[in-house]
Amino acid sequence: MENDKLKRIIADVLSEVMSSRQAGNGHASAAVFRNNLNAACDDGEVPDLSAVDFSQILATPEPANGEAYLEIKRTSTARVGTWRAGPRYRTETYLRLRADHAKAMDAVFEDVPEELIDKLRLLKVTTRCASKNDYLTRPDLGRQFDEETSRLIKDKCIPEADVQLIVSDGLSSTAVSHNIADVFPAIVQGLELKRIKLGTPIFVKYGRVGCMDAITELVKSKVTVILLGERPGLATSESLSAYMTYGGFVGINEAARTVVSNIYKGGTNPVEAGAHIADLIERMLREKKSGIDLSR
Repeated sequence: MENDKLKRIIADVLSEVMSSRQAGNGHASAAVFRNNLNAACDDGEVPDLSAVDFSQILATPEPANGEAYLEIKRTSTARVGTWRAGPRYRTETYLRLRADHAKAMDAVFEDVPEELIDKLRLLKVTTRCASKNDYLTRPDLGRQFDEETSRLIKDKCIPEADVQLIVSDGLSSTAVSHNIADVFPAIVQGLELKRIKLGTPIFVKYGRVGCMDAITELVKSKVTVILLGERPGLATSESLSAYMTYGGFVGINEAARTVVSNIYKGGTNPVEAGAHIADLIERMLREKKSGIDLSR
């Protein structure tokens, strides 16, 4: 009974907030929004505020130029013109912040689906981290492998390949789940067209960027590439990055890494990023360098 009452209160508050913000602006109907909230509560679910497209909502009362204001919101992930209630956020802004924070937490603590790893035919290994807590509190363990895993990598992977591709969950499994099915095949196809020898692709659970260096020493690849989820923020939890080294080794200077970042639908297009990464790999092999040296 108390849960039902709480759900109704949430629905009423959100409905009133949306109604006051949208009254007379010609945009999404507050009545429709309220009906959707009530329907969600009737189904036993609290509405998912993260599903509301706030880029289409005029949050500032009586703006001088509403259309220009909305255009700015459509072209930026920033929380533009959130307005206030005294010194505090309005209810809709606060609830959206909490919803986005929850999505960021999910991105960190969820796992990459096993079926996706299997579909890409990746060799599955785990760093010395035994849990997500280890991964978050012991970054050093996320760069290392135990003896058994090291032997597995050496036994199962093609040695001395031109390129060793690695996928890792990193700090956002959501980024991997949303983008890897597009960016990974694009890289592979690009390298095959360039007749570049590929090693055995690997998936590293609980992996930090530095685990690529340990793998490089084990398989003796010329270029090593790791694709992993970046730390999620309140704007997005889907950002993937590619780190690349030529002649990598444990302890390599971070300046020797070439990076393609912000790979997701709202940033660098995953398929285009894959083609660009393949071009960068070809250049690294030709010039025998990476990172700052490659940009000179």
